[in-house]
Amino acid sequence: MRLYTLNSDLHGELAKSAHNEQFIKDIEAAIGTTFDYRESDFSDFGAIGDIIYVRTGGTEGIFRQLFEGHEGARVRLLTSGQSNSLAASMEIVSWLNQQGLGGEIIHGSVKEIASDLLKYYPPVGHISSHLIHPFVDPGVLEGKRYGVVGKPSDWLISSAVDYEKARELLGATLVDIPIQELVALASAADCPVHAATGGYGSATPTVGGGGPYGRELTDQDFEGSERIYQGLKQIIAKYKLDGLTVRCFDLLSALHNTGCLALARLNAEGYIATCEGDIPAMLSMAVVRKRRGVSGFQANLSRIEGNKFLFAHCTVPLDMVSDYCYDTHFESGIGVAIHGVLPSGKARLFKIGADLEHCIDAPIEIIDNPYGPNLCRTQVQVKGSSDLRRYCLGSPLGNHHIIVPE
Repeated sequence: MRLYTLNSDLHGELAKSAHNEQFIKDIEAAIGTTFDYRESDFSDFGAIGDIIYVRTGGTEGIFRQLFEGHEGARVRLLTSGQSNSLAASMEIVSWLNQQGLGGEIIHGSVKEIASDLLKYYPPVGHISSHLIHPFVDPGVLEGKRYGVVGKPSDWLISSAVDYEKARELLGATLVDIPIQELVALASAADCPVHAATGGYGSATPTVGGGGPYGRELTDQDFEGSERIYQGLKQIIAKYKLDGLTVRCFDLLSALHNTGCLALARLNAEGYIATCEGDIPAMLSMAVVRKRRGVSGFQANLSRIEGNKFLFAHCTVPLDMVSDYCYDTHFESGIGVAIHGVLPSGKARLFKIGADLEHCIDAPIEIIDNPYGPNLCRTQVQVKGSSDLRRYCLGSPLGNHHIIVPE
């Protein structure tokens, strides 16, 4: 059984080779054989039974490049429960479905994975889900303006939005803003650290300390976060925006910090603020705000165990949480990120597809807020149906989804 691997340099916690990874060793023991490792050489990909192990997030664009010339091959994606492996696979399958090619995500316990790997399926097309419904709400965002600060992240391969269609169907105006403008404004900002560390809700975290997985945070970390916040506020005022999405990973190298805390604060102030230049996620959160007057949590699906789904991200609207603390950004280990606690109870999983014509709006229940390693800092476990599992593994509307407490 040939195993191809996808790995992003964004995730420095993983070595380049999967040969000695315990997760893979356990699967080999369960299937009774070792893999034929092909690493990232996709030149002969396409045989029945070939498996692509998506080791980390940030690999979607890499997949699209490597997949060129293999459009007739059946795509089976092996995922783990860490390092945004499952989230990246959902974006890949969403893109494959858009191309009419289809794909399958293999995820679960080692026993479940072994059982799926030993099944060879003939090529099939798009797997549909009855959880996907038409989205029809003409002009729901009429008169609203949303900024796209930097283009969408390269890995969001199924999340391109037609700007004119957004205007026609939703009434929303999308405004492109160079990421360099934010970098310049943030670099020039004069920001006292205390402005960045004021508490929201019932919690008032202090400078320093940090979470259990990151390093000690410093005044400089919070000052840098405050500069990004001030830069974004200036952009909102200049372009008369109701919200924005930011190609935030560019800030890691340009400013050696993240937008996590800035976005969390902006959402708490009533703006729409999302990560990674994800326009469908931004518009989904905007619809939530318009319809219900509340914030939504943009998150990656990281793990599925039975009817439990673990979502995670390094930022969360501070008006949604009952408690929170600071940590470093997961993938980079720098800047200021947030571990937030969402109250337990009934919620919805919502997302408008990139075509702006379909959505998922499924009932879930928030049951826990774990704080484990190898995942983004805010982690929310929810209960969902078997239909939701089938949707996530076969026909997801992209990577990020929005959790909305009821």
